[in-house]
Amino acid sequence: MTRAESAPIRLGTRGSALALAQSQRVADSIAARVGSPVELVAITTQGDTSTASLASLGGTGVFVAAVREALLAGECDVVVHSLKDLPTAPHDQLVIAAMPKRADARDALVSREGLRLEALAEGARVGTGSPRRRAQLRRRRPDLEVVDLRGNVDTRIGRVLGDRDGLDADLDAVVLAAAGLERIGRHDVISELLGIDGWPTAPGQGALAVEVRADTRGALRSALQGLDHGATRVAVEAERAVLRLLEAGCAAPLGAHAFIDGGMLFLSARVYSPETGECVSSAHALYVDDTPTPAIDAAQRVVDELLRQGVAELAPLGGDR
Repeated sequence: MTRAESAPIRLGTRGSALALAQSQRVADSIAARVGSPVELVAITTQGDTSTASLASLGGTGVFVAAVREALLAGECDVVVHSLKDLPTAPHDQLVIAAMPKRADARDALVSREGLRLEALAEGARVGTGSPRRRAQLRRRRPDLEVVDLRGNVDTRIGRVLGDRDGLDADLDAVVLAAAGLERIGRHDVISELLGIDGWPTAPGQGALAVEVRADTRGALRSALQGLDHGATRVAVEAERAVLRLLEAGCAAPLGAHAFIDGGMLFLSARVYSPETGECVSSAHALYVDDTPTPAIDAAQRVVDELLRQGVAELAPLGGDR
């Protein structure tokens, strides 16, 4: 049955404050392009309900499966994901129709008294749920106590600064995505922005994926084509190709970052030992117009060099993709 032309477009999203905030921005952009309303449909995922660590849940995909199922079942017309949560393997019934312009890809430190990472006291307790961030903290500050952390952004901030219910803070700092803090209006709590060169972040961090069924046509598909940001797509596809070619999932402590400047695609990646923080790195560049597949070609060069450096012996690979 075809939905009435006057019916609002239904946009599926996780129900967290961050997911709703970033999805509302996409909904507003779609509505402005199609000239009809877009309503949010909140969907609960396994990653939202489980208290287990992300690595034990399988990492990539735990925030995605239920949202995709709702899209395939026709409960919504389009969905929004944080791109770093999306598996790198393509879905045979769905397509990423738009990647809006990327926000800040850096990690941010939120600490008591606004201290920078190097100024934290010896033995300070720092929270993160990310194997990559855990390894980076071990490399930068092996004296810190790294604490596994779950919960939404406000809950994590509350573990450091206290929360509105008066609960005592039990951590000295947490590491979060800068883009997420900006999207929920909490940029003010950032103590330090950690530079990409020394602290590469998750492939796709700061970017969103707008996904639809492969047979979607008409005004919605046209609107999403207008929302797509070409430079963001190429850069993020290069980062995610590193994950895919290494057969690495979310549990692999890997950071990657790509950008386009002067017609050249620059891609770098770093893989860490989860036990020691030891790492291997690779960086390559190529002209985007020199190849029909710049993202894949750049990623292959980076991965080949990482493999020559023994990355398979350094870190756990072969995670879900």
